[in-house]
Amino acid sequence: MKFDSSKIDLPIVEVIPEIKEQLFTNNRLIIHAPPGTGKSTIIPLALLDEPWLAEKKIIVLEPRRLAARSIAIRMADLLGEKVGDTVGYRIRFDNVISDRTRIEVVTEGILTRMLQSDNALEKVGAVIFDEFHERNLFGDLALALSLESQLVLRDDLRIIVMSATLDVSSLSQLLNSKVVKSEGRQYPVEIKYTGDADMYMIPELTARIVSKALNDEDGDILVFLPGEGEIRKCEAILKGKVGNTQIHPLYGQLNSSKQYAAIMPDKQGRRKIVLATSIAETSLTIEGVKVVVDSGFGRTMRFDSRSGLSRLETIEITKDSADQRAGRAGRLGPGVCYRMWTNAGHHQKTEHQTPEIEDADLASLMLDITNWGVKDIETLHWLTLPPKGHVRQAKNVLHQIEALVNGNITEHGKQLNKIPCHPRIAHMLLKAEEEGLSSLAVDVAAVLEERDPLGKDAGIDINLRIEALRRYRSGNLKNNKLKRIERVSLQYRKMLNCEVDNSDFDPYETGLLLAFTYPERIAHCKPGNNAQFKLANGRIAAAGHQDDLAHEEWLAIANLNATDGVGRIFLASPLNPRDLVSMVKNVDRVSWNTKDGGFKAVSELRIGSIVLQSRPLPDYDESAKTDAICDAIKKEGISLLNFNKEVVQWQNRVLSLRAWNKEQSWPDVSNEELIATCDEWLAPYLSNVKRPEDLKKINLKEVLQHHLTYDLQQQLDKLAPERIEVPSGSKIKIQYSDNGDKPVLAVRLQEVFGLITTPRVNTGKVSLLMHLLSPGFKPVQITGDLESFWNDAYFEVRKELRARYPKHEWPENPLETAAIRGVKRRN
Repeated sequence: MKFDSSKIDLPIVEVIPEIKEQLFTNNRLIIHAPPGTGKSTIIPLALLDEPWLAEKKIIVLEPRRLAARSIAIRMADLLGEKVGDTVGYRIRFDNVISDRTRIEVVTEGILTRMLQSDNALEKVGAVIFDEFHERNLFGDLALALSLESQLVLRDDLRIIVMSATLDVSSLSQLLNSKVVKSEGRQYPVEIKYTGDADMYMIPELTARIVSKALNDEDGDILVFLPGEGEIRKCEAILKGKVGNTQIHPLYGQLNSSKQYAAIMPDKQGRRKIVLATSIAETSLTIEGVKVVVDSGFGRTMRFDSRSGLSRLETIEITKDSADQRAGRAGRLGPGVCYRMWTNAGHHQKTEHQTPEIEDADLASLMLDITNWGVKDIETLHWLTLPPKGHVRQAKNVLHQIEALVNGNITEHGKQLNKIPCHPRIAHMLLKAEEEGLSSLAVDVAAVLEERDPLGKDAGIDINLRIEALRRYRSGNLKNNKLKRIERVSLQYRKMLNCEVDNSDFDPYETGLLLAFTYPERIAHCKPGNNAQFKLANGRIAAAGHQDDLAHEEWLAIANLNATDGVGRIFLASPLNPRDLVSMVKNVDRVSWNTKDGGFKAVSELRIGSIVLQSRPLPDYDESAKTDAICDAIKKEGISLLNFNKEVVQWQNRVLSLRAWNKEQSWPDVSNEELIATCDEWLAPYLSNVKRPEDLKKINLKEVLQHHLTYDLQQQLDKLAPERIEVPSGSKIKIQYSDNGDKPVLAVRLQEVFGLITTPRVNTGKVSLLMHLLSPGFKPVQITGDLESFWNDAYFEVRKELRARYPKHEWPENPLETAAIRGVKRRN
């Protein structure tokens, strides 16, 4: 069916001719259009009959599942068809397409898997990235891979990026693309600031503002809250206070029928309140909304590369999100937005939300990229380059689950990449097949992926959740959360072609499956137990003292927080150590631990950081010992070595010459550089070192002197001598600085009688700074010009010294008086 966009009364229609003109001659385009313009539904339909498409498909990538379904349904309705005819959608575990489908709305990693199976996307003519401002991880990855495919294989492939609030300048630079802008048709929205809200009282405060808006304003009310928990609490507070007004929750985990009830007008014409997460910011059109109440908070996953864990955090929304939310009140006519913060606070908000790629677990992304054949992640075209720490963490995970070996993807890794879930879960499912545990594995996977159906009061044993799921399937338990978990388990059963199993099971088998999923979270009880466990990754985590699993010897941990110090375990299973035999490694370890006495060479049986058995290692490579000591020095710094005053002065002499004679090759011997390069200059002197006190005995000055070339050793004593002889015959130390300042010669005044000019070093280029001292070694004058001192200042100094030291001789003509070391009495 041919689609005529000119008959549609939406703002985006005005720029359709320009969009078609640009795409006729260019293979990339950015479309900047605010919410409500109709870009998500009208543009794909308008491009269906373009000659460059040549009967190929259009793929529309949506960052949210609900939006993907909703947009596909809306486009099919505009064509007068059913979903699955010309327009269909594919999301995880839910596909509605046919051989006739030419527009596919997809989400999450669907497009990435399409690219993996067909690098050139032979049957696709255009890829549209909708709502790109949300900066979804899979959206960024899919764009990078699509650009690579376009550059290498398909210069006829059209790539279209659509955004409502994104700063398009950096995106335009990346794509080298034109920008088509639609102004939209936004009605004025009155902003009312209600004052700062306490994050811990969001449901109560929000319910109060909603009640006020219900009385003061007309139309349906859309309320933005961080997550399901706040939505349910706010709903409970509002019930019974809003009369005939209908309350509808709206969040990602809600079943589709209730989601559509929230989106569509009430069938009986009643007023409604929609309590939504950020899922309602864009794409979705919620009919009848004239009022928005914005709590100012959202929820996002943040990844900690140090712990390898992601955690859900409640955060303040950014300005662009606040604008998106407020705009929902002005789609049908003039509206009102209640913001639960201050006007001043609004101006202090961050402009744009952080791209997910900066905070997310990158294991799936790195597996996709490695399977794609890219070894250097920086060779792809990224709008935001993935953080190096997260990349390293992801690679470590993939090595642990056998997806990578030496940075290269394995056959096992390629199999993992085909399964639509996190690589950890995919690895567990494949290992379960080998162990004959598939029916249990699909239940474990479903529980891990969905929210805890029992809550924290049920304890940390994941087996209680699996038992509850099996009772639910047997009809002995009702629980909406378990209903969602069963839907996921059912999809996994279909995928693995395994039967449903509601029988009793061995909890130790659950532990084995979790050990496959999270090998670094295998945990052994600490001595004395105290409900604390050491994990294979070296962390310490604790269960509640009253928990049923608190006194188990071994646990496989599925979920714990990322707190520094002792973490808290949320989900785990007991583990039979006999099942870990294949994971035990014999590791010869050569290490240095200052607190534990110094050098150790041991042969250990280990699971990660968990030591099962240890014995002395009599034979080891001497270089390994050297490396261990040098690594310790690099971590702990100069405190391990004897940097005494003589060493510091030697360093300062060299550093001064380095500053004075830049044309010469004097090395950097600062503390920082010496520590960083200790394996170059110190290694030959470590053969007899075993204890921390042995390190202190090393004569650093001698070692460092020998590290200089023979020529520099000779030059050092010549250009920057340690001492200088004064007229009294004494050899006085020169004090050098590390920045090339004038060296200091601190000497008693009587010892330089007869010395006319200031001494110099560095072949006479640098004069010394004279600190002239009293007989009691107290400074009486500082000068860099000794001749001027004798002519001018000496006579005032002489008066003072004669008064303080009357038994000493203070001649009127010091230049004609013999210098003395000790005391020369006056006659």
